[in-house]
Amino acid sequence: MTAAPGHGGSPSIAAPDYWWYVSRSRLLEAALRERVEGARPALDLGSADGPSAAWFREATGHTAALDIDPRGLGANGVCGSALALPFGDATFEAVAAFDVIEHCDPEEAALGEVFRVLRPGGRFLMSVPAYSWAWSDFDVANGHHRRYTRGRAVDALEAAGFRVDRATYGFASTLPMFAAERLARKATRRRAHGPVDVVGLPRVPRALNTALSRLSGIDAALLRRTDLPFGSSVFVAATRPA
Repeated sequence: MTAAPGHGGSPSIAAPDYWWYVSRSRLLEAALRERVEGARPALDLGSADGPSAAWFREATGHTAALDIDPRGLGANGVCGSALALPFGDATFEAVAAFDVIEHCDPEEAALGEVFRVLRPGGRFLMSVPAYSWAWSDFDVANGHHRRYTRGRAVDALEAAGFRVDRATYGFASTLPMFAAERLARKATRRRAHGPVDVVGLPRVPRALNTALSRLSGIDAALLRRTDLPFGSSVFVAATRPA
C-alpha cells in the first residue's frame, strides 16, 4: 500500500489476538470468502496486516503479497506501493485490500491499479472504515485520507470501472461502543499532529476483549445470510467486467 508520510506498520503484527483483528477476519470471511474461493493467482494488497487475511490466502491457494512496510512481509513478499503495482496487466484472478484504500491518495489511482492487474472477470475484495462523523485523532495517526459510507465506496469502485456485487457494513453489533469511544476522543480533544509509524491500540481488559469478539459473532452469522444496514466498516466485493 501507499501510506501517508511517517505511517508504516500495522499494530496487528504485534497484537494478532486483539479483538478487532480477530473479529474483522471472521466478518470478512463470512461476508466475502465465497466470492474468491479457488481463484488463483491472487494478490493480498497490504499484506503486512496478515492476521486478518489468512482466510483469503487459504481460499485462493496461490497468493502474492505486497505492502509498503516490509516488517509484516514473508520471504516471498514484495515491498511496493498500491499506486504503482509491480505486476503486469491482467495478472490476478482475485485481489484483496483490507483497510488499505483509505490510506491511498489519490484513491482513483490505487483503484485503477487494482483494476489493471485483475483479469477480466476477476474479483476485488475491499474493506474500509465507515462514517466521516467518526473521524478522530486515531485516523490522523493511522495516515487515513478518508472514511466511507457504503454508497461512497460503491461510487468509487464503479467510477474505476468495477461492477459491485456486494456492499455491506460490518461491526454493527459493536457500533454503539465504537460511537461512544469516538465521542469520548472528541470530548477530550485528543490530537494527533500527523501519521505515526505504528499506532498504539486502545487498552482493553481481557474480559472485554473476549466479550467484544463474541459480540461480533452475531455480525458474522448475519453476514452469511444478509447485508448489514450500519456498522463501523464497509465490506465490498466487486468484479472487473469481462
